[in-house]
Amino acid sequence: MNPDLERLHSYPFEKLAALLQGAHPPADLEHIALSIGEPRHAAPDFVIKTLTENLDKIAGYPSTRGLNELRQAIAQWLQQRFKLPHGSLDADTQVLPVNGTREALFAFAQAVVDRSTQPLVLMPNPFYQIYEGAALLAGAEPRYLNCTRESSFLPDFDAVSDKEWRQCQLLYLCSPGNPTGAVASLAQLKKLVALAQRHDFIIASDECYSEIYRDEKNPPPGLLQAAADMGLAGYDRCVVFHSLSKRSNLAGLRSGFVAGDKAVIQRFFQYRTYHGCAMPLYVQMASIAAWQDENHVRHNRQAYREKFDAVSEILADELEFEMPEAGFYLWPRTPIDDTVFTRELFEHCKLTVLPGSFLGRGQSGVNPGANHVRIALVPPMAQCCEAAGRIASHMKTR
Repeated sequence: MNPDLERLHSYPFEKLAALLQGAHPPADLEHIALSIGEPRHAAPDFVIKTLTENLDKIAGYPSTRGLNELRQAIAQWLQQRFKLPHGSLDADTQVLPVNGTREALFAFAQAVVDRSTQPLVLMPNPFYQIYEGAALLAGAEPRYLNCTRESSFLPDFDAVSDKEWRQCQLLYLCSPGNPTGAVASLAQLKKLVALAQRHDFIIASDECYSEIYRDEKNPPPGLLQAAADMGLAGYDRCVVFHSLSKRSNLAGLRSGFVAGDKAVIQRFFQYRTYHGCAMPLYVQMASIAAWQDENHVRHNRQAYREKFDAVSEILADELEFEMPEAGFYLWPRTPIDDTVFTRELFEHCKLTVLPGSFLGRGQSGVNPGANHVRIALVPPMAQCCEAAGRIASHMKTR
């Protein structure tokens, strides 16, 4: 067995199941799950129609590189969404479809990390657990960068020493952030791009929440946008990961892409030809339809805005939290230990949320996820409001 498997932590939802074991919530209440970031808005009808119309393609083997039409649709979407120079992305060499970004974010580290040099992989803390597992199984050491209220819930890059920057081979960035919803500014992204050029590491920017934001006139900037503004025509050392899961409520489609630096994409493509994870042709056809439409994405954003407004009004006097710039999570501070509070909400309110400490690691004596919970506002509006009302009532009677 791979000895690095022993270094993996239990996944947060395994910990949650263990935490809630033996609890007896009120039998007369409907259970409301707010713990997992699984979109539950309706998938677009036209995407489902395209999917079913292309099921006859199930007999054909897909290629690792994917259909040219899909890569072109992705390149056009990136250029339009992030104001990239026209023609600056070569769909043949700088775009690669993937079966969901979870798989790609993990596989990417296996392809780009040189384990012979005591590498570091930097990542936000708290974080999407795939980053850590990918680093450990690639033979690297994770370096956690605390995201706290003092740092506006963004990674504290000033805490990284010059030696650590030199050892860094890969930086996982998540903007908008999971679980905090914090958004890195264009200036902050440019600073990271400059550091990557100076110290020769790759930035893997997880931008899966980029299309769920509050201000319709102020969408979150992206890593490729920052590189283009700096004159890096080849997007050197910059790679972005995007998905249809959150943007289009198509988590089960398992469709996303990786795009950026041509040389890096080529090596990742080489890895994936052996990995054996080409996207089915009918999924590719449905994905083309999704990437070419923005109307359903605007409606999706509006639905989340309405839920945030309603829930925040109910909870404003009961829990301390900042309204996130983007994403669909609330990240409130808890009045007691986050694991105790999570179990309380289940036992008294029949709600599941995720303890923040399960998403973070101790760094410099601090787990920045501690004394927070992640609340995913993915259920329908009525359920979100019902859940918020139960939390508010519980806070009043604690």
